[in-house]
Amino acid sequence: MGKSAIFKPSLFGLKHSNRDFTQKETWGKNQFNSSFPASLCAYLDGKGLKNVYLKLDENLKIQHSELSTKELYGLAPDSDNLFYAFESQFTPYNQFVIGSLPRVDLVTQRIDNGNCLRGLEIKLTALPDNTTCDLEDIRYGCEIVVRPDTIVYLACSIINHIRQNIQKLQEIIGSDFDSIQDWTEPREVMPYLLSIVGVIDRLSLDLLPYQQPFLIQPIWKTEGKSSKLAEQCLDVFVWSDLAFTRLFVDLTKFEARIEKNISRQIRSAIWLFKMLDDFSKQERINHRKIIDQLSYNTKNDKAFALSGKITNRYMRSEILHRPRINKSEIREIILGGGQNLLSPERRFDAIIYNSPDLFNLEEKAK
Repeated sequence: MGKSAIFKPSLFGLKHSNRDFTQKETWGKNQFNSSFPASLCAYLDGKGLKNVYLKLDENLKIQHSELSTKELYGLAPDSDNLFYAFESQFTPYNQFVIGSLPRVDLVTQRIDNGNCLRGLEIKLTALPDNTTCDLEDIRYGCEIVVRPDTIVYLACSIINHIRQNIQKLQEIIGSDFDSIQDWTEPREVMPYLLSIVGVIDRLSLDLLPYQQPFLIQPIWKTEGKSSKLAEQCLDVFVWSDLAFTRLFVDLTKFEARIEKNISRQIRSAIWLFKMLDDFSKQERINHRKIIDQLSYNTKNDKAFALSGKITNRYMRSEILHRPRINKSEIREIILGGGQNLLSPERRFDAIIYNSPDLFNLEEKAK
């Protein structure tokens, strides 16, 4: 992967997209956190490497395998026929919802006919997080924060697998939940939590052969909790839609036996189930109504968040321990001086932490 003469800011592999990388505003935090991962996946492909693919197996456990970026995007990442549409709707899912479909982080499309190939969520995550930075390297983990809209896309992805067989979906759900009169009342819903995750489990097992890439989770590794990149610092994990359910379903199974309140993880399981249940009855989901009404006295700013201690259980591997991309290779991904257009957050605590000289004034005075 030799260097080429590139004179304007760009990202490796992103030939055609709805972002103009020559403009400074395109390098803001929110945009960079999705465009850089898309480029990183293309870079892996250019090196002949595959993404780590987290899939669900027949024991409802996470299995590590490989996924090429071509399989991830639906076309080779360097194809002249591939368009990267960031922050866009994955329009094939419009038919499943009432109202407006949320936007997803990345939609890949064919240029020749405009067909959507993939709708992908992206979570660029730091390794380690605050809960694992003092542990040994092999136990490092990433915090992951999930938006409510991600649950909507998860429901749509699952619905897309089974939409041709709604009767099967109805059979898996059954009629036991019809006795819940008020889904907004925690006391009515709590007794059914294990049944709710049981439905998600049975449906997942039935759809195992159809699971597909859902969320891209690149990792960037630092030396402990410092701001210094590790020598081997970048890699990419990809969650299938069914594997992703484990992040909140497994915790719901545990919490349902001990918790008296509905946590964010439990609420996410309820949201997913309710969307699937509504689709089985109406062939549409009113996702906004479900999320707004089934809040259970918790803000809807995020669906849930998991610490690195939890995500490490699913992601632990030699690649998590030692990412394959060296920090020196970042210059092969961010091209044409694009790094000069970045606008990092100015956080007071970070500035103090990175200004040790402030606390050496007394020594200097001596």
